[in-house]
Amino acid sequence: MDKDVYSFVAACDVQEDVLDLEGPLPHNSPAEIAANAALRLRGENQGQGTLAPLRVVCQLYADTKPIALPECTQYMPFADGYRCVLHPAYHRWDRWIHIPYAIAALPIDAMLVFTVLDISMPDSQYVVGGTTLPLFGRKGSLRRGKQKMRLWRGVVGDTHVPSATPHELPAGAESVRLEKLKKKHARHSIPSVDWLDAIAQHTMEQIHTAAVACSSDLVLNVEVPAYELPVVFAEPEAQVASSLALAQRAATVQTVQPSLFTVYDPEALGENLVEAKHRRLVRSQRSNVLDRDQKPTASIRDELNGILLYSPTRVLTSAEMDVIWSFRFYLARHSKGLTKFLKSVVWTDAYEARQATEVLLPMWAEPDLADALELLGPVFLDLRVRAYAVRLLARADDEELELYLLQLVQALKFDETAWKLTSMDTPQRMLRSLRHSAQDMHDTALDADKLRLSKLLCARSAANPVLGTMFYWYVKVETDDARHGELYTRVLHDLQACLQASNPSLAQQLVRQGHFVSTLAQYCQELRRSKEARPKKIERLRALLQDKKSGLATFVPPLPLPLDPMVHVSCTIAANSTIFKSNQFPLRIEFCAEESEFVCEAGAKRGSDTKSSGTYTIICKNGDDLRQDQLVIQLFTLMDRLMRHENLDLRITPYHVLATGVNHGMVQYIPSMPIATIMAEYGGSLLEYMRVHHPDPRNAASFYVQPSVLDTFVRSCGTFSRMLTVAGYCVITYLLGVGDRHLDNLLVAPDGHFFHVDFGYILGRDPKPFPPPVKVCKEMVDGMGGTSSVYYKRFKQLCHTAFACLRRNANLILNLVSLMVDANIPDIRVEPDKAVLKVQEKFMLDMSEENAVAHFEALLNETSYLSTMFDRLHNMAQYFRQ
Repeated sequence: MDKDVYSFVAACDVQEDVLDLEGPLPHNSPAEIAANAALRLRGENQGQGTLAPLRVVCQLYADTKPIALPECTQYMPFADGYRCVLHPAYHRWDRWIHIPYAIAALPIDAMLVFTVLDISMPDSQYVVGGTTLPLFGRKGSLRRGKQKMRLWRGVVGDTHVPSATPHELPAGAESVRLEKLKKKHARHSIPSVDWLDAIAQHTMEQIHTAAVACSSDLVLNVEVPAYELPVVFAEPEAQVASSLALAQRAATVQTVQPSLFTVYDPEALGENLVEAKHRRLVRSQRSNVLDRDQKPTASIRDELNGILLYSPTRVLTSAEMDVIWSFRFYLARHSKGLTKFLKSVVWTDAYEARQATEVLLPMWAEPDLADALELLGPVFLDLRVRAYAVRLLARADDEELELYLLQLVQALKFDETAWKLTSMDTPQRMLRSLRHSAQDMHDTALDADKLRLSKLLCARSAANPVLGTMFYWYVKVETDDARHGELYTRVLHDLQACLQASNPSLAQQLVRQGHFVSTLAQYCQELRRSKEARPKKIERLRALLQDKKSGLATFVPPLPLPLDPMVHVSCTIAANSTIFKSNQFPLRIEFCAEESEFVCEAGAKRGSDTKSSGTYTIICKNGDDLRQDQLVIQLFTLMDRLMRHENLDLRITPYHVLATGVNHGMVQYIPSMPIATIMAEYGGSLLEYMRVHHPDPRNAASFYVQPSVLDTFVRSCGTFSRMLTVAGYCVITYLLGVGDRHLDNLLVAPDGHFFHVDFGYILGRDPKPFPPPVKVCKEMVDGMGGTSSVYYKRFKQLCHTAFACLRRNANLILNLVSLMVDANIPDIRVEPDKAVLKVQEKFMLDMSEENAVAHFEALLNETSYLSTMFDRLHNMAQYFRQ
């Protein structure tokens, strides 16, 4: 029996983990600087007396997986005072890195992975080197004391076993032998002789200085806390509970109400280790060759088809992600499966990310524009995926870009987030990204930079004045945003630079528009704050518009309106301009529009009332945020386009809305009359209103109204602002959850066009309790001839057709709404995480099309008795307000 007795402390009884780092770094050679010009920016290459600011990133790994978050040293500028006496190229931190992981919980294969980074360059971080230090030695004892580790140049610390960046210094070196002797001496394994120790210490320092001076190796010195006794790896034995104790505990638990207790489980939201292992087995690289020819069975094919029908907001389960990955090559022929496949990729796995972007993405069937918009959202932050989406977007014509431009401007935020993550903004992502080769990362960044969304939008805007004007004002508004204002300011500068280079005339037009908008906003604010009576304000407004010094009297050459760039105005008609009766006193300004071909075409598209007799009228508002109205109008325009593509023309003619600032903007003025006013002036009948303007005395079947006018009204009745037809508005306002619908914001034009104004409440919000899901007031039904008329039955048929048509395009609409989640839209900002779900709920995607249409018809037939009562109360409030 061995009689040697020694003391030790088990690792499970120790709860400390501290590290001290210091390391040397030589200057780069002239050859290295010539090969890489970016190295000139490093502090080490700026001349004598300058040291580059370095950062050491350390992360704890076990079984090639991280078990703790990465930690790094704080920023510290190195100066001569920090230089080591031994060698002038030393960087000394002398700082502690704390890793919040108990030593008692460490596995036997735990190791620290170090990466030293040069952070002196503004846009990137240069990898100085990396190394790996196992925490436990060959005998299971925790390392202690000073550790000299070899730093492998130009690579990050390798986490594999065995590691490609081991910490051991080259064997055979004299300094290595002396370091081992020093450790033995520190452990008192070598007897101490004071006078001899002093001589030996001085001699070893000289040998070490000479070795460092003539060596090109980098050494990272780390000090691990040294305890009085060795720390040995050990695992506590499990205690076997008696059957009696188990029975008593079970009986006690059964008598307790679980709802009274909250159990804190920090691992509840963590990765399931069993599922992670299962995923690695299912997606093993060994099955890559077999996956290319793998075909699904009938049941799996049905499952895949069901997954492809999921909405963009549906979160895939682990099993669904594994099925998609297993049959990814089979799904490559289905364009609708691209977004689902990219959601199934584990982007932290370098192999999966590389295969998805370099192999499968180029061979995948080209998706439609709706999927391309989804790829630009906040879910997909890989630069290669976003570059692919921009490539798809570049194939769209200018008309389509105008339709989605509002959302594309918001997508620039997510583009910036993706670039920040790629630039290693956090240590964890930084280390994960740096594990790829430097050349691959450089090529990826170059390719993605060429296909940045902002560059595409700037280039297309410079080639199209209408698109350029819209893009300029959409970006201009966002420059006032507190979080992303700096980003949009840079985009605005890029646009102006692009215009100066390729389209100087458009750049000059935008400058003139800026002066035009700022002057109108200033006048609107002054008149709103003025205490004068309204007639005095109107006189003052007309005087200001006629003043040549204001720059609003005439426009030479004609100025494209920011509200509608297709309309060029030559002068202001001050005599017809006025101020509305409202709390904010909005201005109504009339312009003389230039008679040109594109203006006539624009007027034809908007209808006869948008531009008549060569005039164009706008409403200038100050004190209101028009971005929500702008979004609703844009979605109405989109839905009208979608229905027209399926030969369903509901004669929806949205008016123009432009937010030129956070609290000011412009709205197109449409000659019309609120239903409440019609009820008061025409005997309470919409039919009488249309009979007066468009009579047909010989046609009793159409209630003595011209049939074309009555048909226009039937098609246009709905819940939207400006000129949307009854059936179209009814469906669209239901889908968007537009609220606060009363007879004063439902307008009818003399030609029968019906439209909504004032979109202060959307997504189900309403100031009145119990609003009906589908707003069809009694006055609308009376205007169609009653519920038993042929026109009312046609109205219901059009509603069913419009709902089914828009439901088939639900993914596109949901993707557009999701891109606006971070756009500071008032009603979206209330519950941004539920905004898309509220719209999705209206589509009833969990039902078949037949059941969804039947459910919508049931909602259409519902009558809210409170709605009529609230309309009466609103009329009374308006009466007393006057």
